[in-house]
Amino acid sequence: MIFRMLIYTCAKGGGAKSCGCAVAVWPRKVKVTRVSPLFREKMAEYVQVVKRAMQQLGGHGGLRGAMWQLLRVNDLKTGMLVGTDKYGNKYYEDKRYFFGRHRWVVYTEEMNGKNTFWDVDGSMVPPEWHRWLHCMTDDPPTTHPPVARKFIWDNHKFNLSATSGQYVPYSTTRKKIQEWIPPSTPSK
Repeated sequence: MIFRMLIYTCAKGGGAKSCGCAVAVWPRKVKVTRVSPLFREKMAEYVQVVKRAMQQLGGHGGLRGAMWQLLRVNDLKTGMLVGTDKYGNKYYEDKRYFFGRHRWVVYTEEMNGKNTFWDVDGSMVPPEWHRWLHCMTDDPPTTHPPVARKFIWDNHKFNLSATSGQYVPYSTTRKKIQEWIPPSTPSK
């Protein structure tokens, strides 16, 4: 059974906000109650929570997009888009989060012809955006472009650690310990 409740303002003048009265009309019953300020505060908190949840879902493309985002990077955040780098990574900032978690990147799904939807890597961030993400500077590269330097790479190279293409250095110094080779005995 569904009950419908209608709330009217108080007849004392000034409305329900001034005196705290509300008249709730149930089917065939009239009930006058006072709404406490604590109740109003709690309801305002709940409304803010629901509003933030709807922003989170809307910012990620609805329920399906939010679920994919959770599966992909295990985090749901919404904030102001600060910029996009040349690879398609998007950089966001929201000062309501605490320091160190207030800037983040949403990685692109394809980089240099490689599908990176599930294969995200911290090395996919260019150096100029790395400075901004780690709070080395407050100015993003979109407003203050970095000075051209010879050590900044032009094209991204994927991190090949733990693969067959990883870098293995060779030693240029002599060994300090020489392995023992047993003498060979003449066979009879």
